[in-house]
Amino acid sequence: MQAQDLIRHLRIPELDDLRQYVRSLPTNTLMGMGAFAAITTYWLATRPKALKPPCDLAMQSVEVQGSGYARRSILQDSDTYMTYYYKDAQTMYEFFLRGLRVSNNGPCLGSRQPGKPYKWLSYKEVADRAEFAGSALLHRGHSQTGDKYIGIFAQNRPEWTISELACYTYSLVAVPLYDTLGTEAISYIIDKGEQSSFWQAIGKANYKTPIPPKPEDLALICFTSGTTGSPKGAMITHGNVVSNCSAFIKVTEGLLKPSPQDVLISFLPLAHMFERVVEGVLLVHGARIGYFQGDIRLLMDDLKTLKPTIFPVVPRLLNRMFDKIFGQANTPLKRWLLDFASSRKEAELKSGVVRKDSMWDKLIFSKVQASLGGCVRLMITGAAPVSPTVLTFLRAALGCQFYEGYGQTECTAGCTMSLPGDWTAGHVGAPLPCNFVKLVDVAEMNYFAANGEGEVCVKGPNVFQGYLKDPERTSEAIDKDSWLHTGDVGKWLPNGTLKIIDRKKHIFKLAQGEYIAPEKIENIYIHSDPVAQVFVHGDSLQACLVGILVPDPDFLPGWAKKRGIEGSYTEMCKSKELKNAILEDIIRLGKEAGLKSFEQVRDIALHMEMFSVQNGLLTPTLKAKRTELRNHFRQQIDQLYAKIKM
Repeated sequence: MQAQDLIRHLRIPELDDLRQYVRSLPTNTLMGMGAFAAITTYWLATRPKALKPPCDLAMQSVEVQGSGYARRSILQDSDTYMTYYYKDAQTMYEFFLRGLRVSNNGPCLGSRQPGKPYKWLSYKEVADRAEFAGSALLHRGHSQTGDKYIGIFAQNRPEWTISELACYTYSLVAVPLYDTLGTEAISYIIDKGEQSSFWQAIGKANYKTPIPPKPEDLALICFTSGTTGSPKGAMITHGNVVSNCSAFIKVTEGLLKPSPQDVLISFLPLAHMFERVVEGVLLVHGARIGYFQGDIRLLMDDLKTLKPTIFPVVPRLLNRMFDKIFGQANTPLKRWLLDFASSRKEAELKSGVVRKDSMWDKLIFSKVQASLGGCVRLMITGAAPVSPTVLTFLRAALGCQFYEGYGQTECTAGCTMSLPGDWTAGHVGAPLPCNFVKLVDVAEMNYFAANGEGEVCVKGPNVFQGYLKDPERTSEAIDKDSWLHTGDVGKWLPNGTLKIIDRKKHIFKLAQGEYIAPEKIENIYIHSDPVAQVFVHGDSLQACLVGILVPDPDFLPGWAKKRGIEGSYTEMCKSKELKNAILEDIIRLGKEAGLKSFEQVRDIALHMEMFSVQNGLLTPTLKAKRTELRNHFRQQIDQLYAKIKM
C-alpha cells in the first residue's frame, strides 16, 4: 500500500469529529471563522520587528556611588554628566553651523499664508539674515560686554528664530517675552533687562564679523511666568541648552536618527524652553522647522499642509484629541470597535512594536493619523502631567514613537524622559544622561528618601545659573551643593523610572493643622467624565476644602442625560441637581484613590468658562495660576464657605 493510501485509510476519530462539527456550522459562522483566520494571517505576515530598547527596561537608572540616593541614567558610561553629543556643536551657534553643513544648505525655516503652501528659507539665507540683524544690533551699541540683552516679542515665526540666532552669532543674550504675560509683567521684565531695545534692520551696510560665544556664556534669559509672584528671569547658558539637547539625542539615538528630511511643526511658545530644546535637536541635524500661521484654530490645516515628522505637544492638546476621537464613537458598536482596536495596538506596544500600517490603523486610526499630516514618527509631551489613559490610547492610535518628559525652565527643559521601547504610562521616565536626580525628605508630608520618595532635586550641566538680579530667589531654588529643588514630589519605581506624585510648593494647612496638596486632589478629580478643569481651594482659616469646576461641554450633555438632567449647557451649569451629581462623582473618585476625608472638597461651584492663558488663569505652559484663580473666584469661594457654616 502506498503511503498516501495508508494515510487516506487511517481513521482518526477526533479529526472526524472535528470535520463533522465544522460541516454542521452555519455558513455565516464559517465565513466569520475564515475572516478571523485571514486577519490573523495578515497580522502575523505584516507585523514588523519590535524596536530594540537602548537598555534593559527593567533597570533604567542606577544609584550614584556615595551620593545620598541620587540616581543617573543607565545610558551613561560612568558617574559623569553628558555635556555635548557632537564635538563640533558645543554652543547654540555651533548647533546651527553644523545644521548648515549637514543639510547641504537645504531648507531651514518655513511659513505660510492662509490657503497657501509653505515657503522656505535655506540655512544660508537664515545665517545671512541673522548676521545682518546681529550687525545692526552691534551698530546700535549693543555688545557682549555692554548692553547685551535683546528682547524678542513675537509669535512663532521665522523672524523669531533668526533674531535668536542673531544674538548667538554675536554673543548677545536673547530675552523672550510672552505676549500672554500681560503689560505689567512685560514692563517688569524690560526693567530687569535694563530696557534693551531690538532692531532688525540695516546690518548689511554695517556688517560685523561674527563673535562666537563659549559654552559658559549666557544664551538666554528665560522668564518664567510662574504660578505666583512676579516673573523670574532664569539665566540659561549655551552649555545648559546644548547638554539638554544632547541628552535627548543620546536617549533616542538608536531609533530617531534625525536628518535633513525631518520636519518639525512649531506652535508651542518659543518663549518656553521645551519648544526651543526640540528645535535645537532638529537644527543641529539640518532638519526643517515649519511655523503655524499663528492661529491655533488653523493648526490642523497647517499640519495637513506641512506633514511634519516631529510633533511636540502638551497635555491640553492631547486631551482634546482624545475627547474628539471618543466623542465621534457615538454608538455602542463604534465604541466597542475603538476599544478593541486600541487594545490590540496596545498589546503590540507592550511587545515593542510601533507602527501605523496594521489592519486596525487602516480600519480605525487612519483618519486621526491623516489629520496630523500622516507622516509623524515622533511625538513628545511635557510641560504638565498627562493622564496615563490618554497617553496610552494615543500612543496606540497614532502609531509613532511617543515620549513623555519632565522638567522645568530651571533645568533648561527636561531632567527625565521615557526611554525608547518603554511605552508604559504613569511615570516620567529615567534621569537624562546630562543630570543626576535625587529625592530629599519632605517630612511634613511624610515623604522620605529612604523610602524612595521625596522632593525631586536635579544636578548637572543643564541646571541654570540662577535668576537675573534676584539672589534671594536663586538661593531658594539652588542649594549650597548645587542641587536644584523643583518643588515636585516624586517616587522611584522598581525599574528606575520616576513618578511624580505630589507638589510641595502649593501645600497649605487647614485650620485644624492638616497639610493639603491641592494639585494631588485636582489630578484625581479631573478623571471625572463631566469635568474639564478643577481648582481646589483651602487655607489656614478654614477647616475644609471647596472647589471650582468647569464642566466639559462635550461630555456633560450625555453624562447628565443618563441621570435624567437635560437642557442647554448654561442651564445645566446652573442646575443644583447636576452640581450635586458631579460632587458625588468626584468624591467617589477621591475615595477610590485613597484621599482622606479632610482632603475631599465639601462643596463646589460650577463655572462655564474654561481657565485659559488668555483670561490670565493659566501660565503659558498651561499650569494653574493659583493666586489669580483664588482672586478671580473669591466671591464664589466666600459663598461656598458661608453656606457650609450655615
